[in-house]
Amino acid sequence: MDVVKTVLERLKGSVYIETRPGIGTTFYLRVPLTLAIIKALLFYAGERLYALPLSSVMEITRAYEKDFHRVDYREVLQLREHVITLVHLNKLGALPNSSSSKKFVIVVSLNGSLFGLVVDKLVGEQELVIKGLDDHWVATELVSGASILGDGTVVLVLNMAAVIAKLGRERRMDLHTGKKGATA
Repeated sequence: MDVVKTVLERLKGSVYIETRPGIGTTFYLRVPLTLAIIKALLFYAGERLYALPLSSVMEITRAYEKDFHRVDYREVLQLREHVITLVHLNKLGALPNSSSSKKFVIVVSLNGSLFGLVVDKLVGEQELVIKGLDDHWVATELVSGASILGDGTVVLVLNMAAVIAKLGRERRMDLHTGKKGATA
Protein backbone atom coordinates (compact mmCIF):
# COMPACT_ATOMS: atom_id res chain seq x y z
CA MET A 1 0.00 0.00 0.00
CA ASP A 2 2.94 2.33 0.56
CA VAL A 3 3.85 2.15 -3.15
CA VAL A 4 0.23 2.84 -4.15
CA LYS A 5 0.07 5.78 -1.74
CA THR A 6 3.35 7.23 -3.03
CA VAL A 7 2.25 6.99 -6.67
CA LEU A 8 -1.16 8.51 -5.97
CA GLU A 9 0.34 11.38 -4.01
CA ARG A 10 2.71 12.11 -6.91
CA LEU A 11 -0.38 12.31 -9.14
CA LYS A 12 -2.02 14.60 -6.59
CA GLY A 13 -4.40 11.85 -5.48
CA SER A 14 -4.91 10.12 -2.14
CA VAL A 15 -5.62 6.82 -0.40
CA TYR A 16 -8.15 6.48 2.38
CA ILE A 17 -8.67 3.27 4.37
CA GLU A 18 -11.81 2.51 6.36
CA THR A 19 -11.87 -0.52 8.65
CA ARG A 20 -14.93 -1.92 10.41
CA PRO A 21 -14.21 -4.70 12.91
CA GLY A 22 -16.01 -7.88 11.97
CA ILE A 23 -17.11 -6.44 8.60
CA GLY A 24 -13.95 -5.72 6.61
CA THR A 25 -11.69 -3.06 5.24
CA THR A 26 -12.42 -0.72 2.36
CA PHE A 27 -9.69 1.05 0.41
CA TYR A 28 -10.63 4.31 -1.31
CA LEU A 29 -8.30 5.48 -4.07
CA ARG A 30 -8.92 9.03 -5.15
CA VAL A 31 -7.44 9.86 -8.56
CA PRO A 32 -7.53 13.37 -10.03
CA LEU A 33 -10.07 13.97 -12.77
CA THR A 34 -7.30 14.90 -15.18
CA LEU A 35 -6.28 11.25 -15.38
CA ALA A 36 -8.11 8.45 -17.16
CA ILE A 37 -7.31 4.89 -18.11
CA ILE A 38 -8.37 3.86 -21.60
CA LYS A 39 -7.76 0.98 -23.97
CA ALA A 40 -6.07 2.53 -26.97
CA LEU A 41 -4.79 1.59 -30.40
CA LEU A 42 -1.19 2.75 -30.92
CA PHE A 43 0.11 3.52 -34.41
CA TYR A 44 2.70 5.51 -36.29
CA ALA A 45 1.85 8.35 -38.65
CA GLY A 46 5.10 9.36 -40.25
CA GLU A 47 7.69 8.81 -37.54
CA ARG A 48 5.50 9.83 -34.59
CA LEU A 49 3.61 7.53 -32.26
CA TYR A 50 -0.06 8.29 -31.64
CA ALA A 51 -3.00 6.62 -29.93
CA LEU A 52 -6.75 6.76 -30.20
CA PRO A 53 -9.38 5.23 -27.94
CA LEU A 54 -10.15 1.67 -28.98
CA SER A 55 -13.85 2.41 -28.46
CA SER A 56 -13.69 4.65 -31.56
CA VAL A 57 -12.25 1.92 -33.79
CA MET A 58 -14.76 -0.01 -35.89
CA GLU A 59 -12.19 -2.08 -37.78
CA ILE A 60 -8.72 -2.06 -39.29
CA THR A 61 -8.01 -2.96 -42.90
CA ARG A 62 -5.20 -2.78 -45.43
CA ALA A 63 -5.63 -1.15 -48.81
CA TYR A 64 -3.47 -0.21 -51.76
CA GLU A 65 -3.19 3.42 -52.80
CA LYS A 66 -4.68 2.40 -56.17
CA ASP A 67 -7.91 1.63 -54.24
CA PHE A 68 -8.19 5.26 -53.08
CA HIS A 69 -10.53 7.33 -55.28
CA ARG A 70 -11.64 10.95 -55.51
CA VAL A 71 -15.31 11.81 -55.16
CA ASP A 72 -16.52 15.40 -54.74
CA TYR A 73 -13.05 16.65 -53.79
CA ARG A 74 -12.68 13.96 -51.15
CA GLU A 75 -10.42 10.94 -51.14
CA VAL A 76 -12.48 7.83 -50.42
CA LEU A 77 -12.20 4.06 -50.13
CA GLN A 78 -14.93 1.56 -51.02
CA LEU A 79 -15.11 -0.88 -48.10
CA ARG A 80 -17.81 -3.48 -48.71
CA GLU A 81 -21.09 -1.50 -48.90
CA HIS A 82 -19.62 1.71 -47.43
CA VAL A 83 -17.79 4.59 -49.07
CA ILE A 84 -15.40 5.91 -46.43
CA THR A 85 -13.76 9.35 -46.47
CA LEU A 86 -10.02 9.03 -45.92
CA VAL A 87 -7.88 11.19 -43.64
CA HIS A 88 -4.09 10.89 -43.97
CA LEU A 89 -2.63 11.19 -40.48
CA ASN A 90 0.95 11.56 -41.67
CA LYS A 91 0.04 15.21 -42.32
CA LEU A 92 0.08 15.69 -38.53
CA GLY A 93 3.86 15.56 -38.56
CA ALA A 94 4.19 17.22 -41.99
CA LEU A 95 6.05 14.15 -43.21
CA PRO A 96 5.70 12.59 -46.66
CA ASN A 97 3.89 9.31 -47.17
CA SER A 98 5.88 6.17 -46.59
CA SER A 99 7.13 4.50 -49.77
CA SER A 100 4.80 1.51 -49.36
CA SER A 101 1.73 1.53 -51.58
CA LYS A 102 -0.15 -0.73 -49.14
CA LYS A 103 -1.52 1.25 -46.19
CA PHE A 104 -3.28 0.54 -42.93
CA VAL A 105 -6.72 2.13 -42.72
CA ILE A 106 -8.27 2.47 -39.26
CA VAL A 107 -12.03 2.80 -39.68
CA VAL A 108 -13.58 5.03 -37.02
CA SER A 109 -17.10 6.20 -36.38
CA LEU A 110 -17.80 9.84 -35.62
CA ASN A 111 -21.32 11.28 -35.33
CA GLY A 112 -22.76 8.37 -37.28
CA SER A 113 -20.29 8.67 -40.19
CA LEU A 114 -17.39 6.39 -40.99
CA PHE A 115 -13.89 7.71 -41.71
CA GLY A 116 -10.71 5.91 -42.66
CA LEU A 117 -7.55 7.06 -40.94
CA VAL A 118 -4.58 6.23 -43.16
CA VAL A 119 -1.55 5.36 -41.02
CA ASP A 120 1.90 3.99 -41.73
CA LYS A 121 2.33 1.29 -39.07
CA LEU A 122 0.24 -0.33 -36.35
CA VAL A 123 1.82 -0.97 -32.95
CA GLY A 124 -1.06 -2.64 -31.14
CA GLU A 125 -3.57 -2.31 -28.35
CA GLN A 126 -2.58 -1.12 -24.88
CA GLU A 127 -4.12 0.28 -21.71
CA LEU A 128 -2.89 3.83 -21.20
CA VAL A 129 -3.09 6.22 -18.29
CA ILE A 130 -4.00 9.46 -20.02
CA LYS A 131 -3.04 12.84 -18.63
CA GLY A 132 -4.74 15.94 -19.96
CA LEU A 133 -2.32 18.55 -21.29
CA ASP A 134 -2.27 22.23 -20.49
CA ASP A 135 -2.39 24.60 -23.46
CA HIS A 136 1.18 25.72 -22.83
CA TRP A 137 2.41 22.16 -23.53
CA VAL A 138 0.44 21.45 -26.69
CA ALA A 139 -1.18 24.38 -28.46
CA THR A 140 -3.50 22.36 -30.69
CA GLU A 141 -7.00 20.99 -30.40
CA LEU A 142 -5.88 17.84 -32.28
CA VAL A 143 -4.48 16.25 -29.11
CA SER A 144 -6.69 15.43 -26.14
CA GLY A 145 -4.00 14.03 -23.84
CA ALA A 146 -0.74 12.12 -23.53
CA SER A 147 0.68 9.03 -21.92
CA ILE A 148 4.14 7.72 -21.19
CA LEU A 149 4.84 4.12 -22.14
CA GLY A 150 6.94 1.78 -20.02
CA ASP A 151 10.04 2.48 -22.13
CA GLY A 152 9.66 6.26 -21.63
CA THR A 153 8.14 6.97 -25.04
CA VAL A 154 5.54 9.73 -25.02
CA VAL A 155 2.40 8.95 -26.99
CA LEU A 156 -0.13 11.64 -27.91
CA VAL A 157 -3.82 10.71 -27.79
CA LEU A 158 -5.69 12.20 -30.72
CA ASN A 159 -8.94 14.12 -30.49
CA MET A 160 -10.68 12.36 -33.38
CA ALA A 161 -13.36 15.00 -33.99
CA ALA A 162 -10.74 17.75 -34.34
CA VAL A 163 -8.40 15.63 -36.48
CA ILE A 164 -11.14 14.69 -38.92
CA ALA A 165 -12.47 18.24 -39.06
CA LYS A 166 -9.03 19.79 -39.68
CA LEU A 167 -7.25 17.24 -41.86
CA GLY A 168 -10.38 16.25 -43.77
CA ARG A 169 -11.02 19.91 -44.63
CA GLU A 170 -7.39 20.54 -45.63
CA ARG A 171 -7.41 17.43 -47.79
CA ARG A 172 -10.58 18.52 -49.62
CA MET A 173 -9.05 21.95 -50.23
CA ASP A 174 -5.85 20.38 -51.62
CA LEU A 175 -7.83 18.12 -53.95
CA HIS A 176 -10.07 20.98 -55.06
CA THR A 177 -7.24 23.41 -55.82
CA GLY A 178 -4.87 20.79 -57.14
CA LYS A 179 -2.03 22.01 -54.91
CA LYS A 180 1.05 19.83 -54.83
CA GLY A 181 1.03 19.90 -51.03
CA ALA A 182 -1.57 17.14 -50.95
CA THR A 183 -0.42 13.78 -49.73
CA ALA A 184 -2.17 10.79 -51.15
